[in-house]
Amino acid sequence: MASRLRAIRPLLDRVLVQRVKPATKTAGGILLPESSAANELKEGEVLAVGPGRRAANGELVPMEVKSGDKVMLPEYGGVSVNVGDGNEYALFREDELIGVLQGK
Repeated sequence: MASRLRAIRPLLDRVLVQRVKPATKTAGGILLPESSAANELKEGEVLAVGPGRRAANGELVPMEVKSGDKVMLPEYGGVSVNVGDGNEYALFREDELIGVLQGK
């Protein structure tokens, strides 16, 4: 299934992201209720990026994110991508991403 994922090449200013599932228990082994997971930041890891978007004058505007970046995702949006491996993937436009998480 991973080969099917590698076959996806985002176009223009699109970003392929693997969603990070919220933690279900703490490092000490305490189980967290589902309500706490719903309040966590929506995070993901950038797997692939497109070349960028075209400005009005036709010049290519390069992407600000790159593969491997950890990003904050909006609560809604993106296009779900299902490759059948049990992970959650989505395509977003770069301007839909909320931010890049530093030091993660």
